[in-house]
Amino acid sequence: MQAGKLRHRVMLQKPVKHRDPQTGAVIPGWEDVKKIWADVVPISAREFVASKAVQGEVTTRITIRKTSDVTPKHRIIFRGQIYNIEGVLPDPVSGLEYLTLPCSEGVNDG
Repeated sequence: MQAGKLRHRVMLQKPVKHRDPQTGAVIPGWEDVKKIWADVVPISAREFVASKAVQGEVTTRITIRKTSDVTPKHRIIFRGQIYNIEGVLPDPVSGLEYLTLPCSEGVNDG
C-alpha cells in the first residue's frame, strides 16, 4: 500500500475510567489518543459472508501505519461513526509497514 492510500483522518481512542466525585462510582468513558491517517473501506459482500463464520459484526476494514499502541481495546472515530476494533493484523505483504483492523460499527461502552 502506498502512503497516499491512507487518505482518511481518523481519531484513535482508548478506554478510560473516571470516578464520579459525588458518588465514587467508576464511570467508563473514552479518551482521544491521537489523530492518524487511515484507509477506511467497507468490506465487500463476499468478505462479509466469509467473515460471518469468524466474526459476525465485522463491517469495515481500516488500514493504518504500523504502531505498537493499538489493541482491540481501542476504537476508531471516523466521520462521527464509532468503529470497534475486532482484531489487529499485520499487513499481508511484509508484516512491517501497516496494520489491518477489522472493525464493527456501533457504540462500545468500554
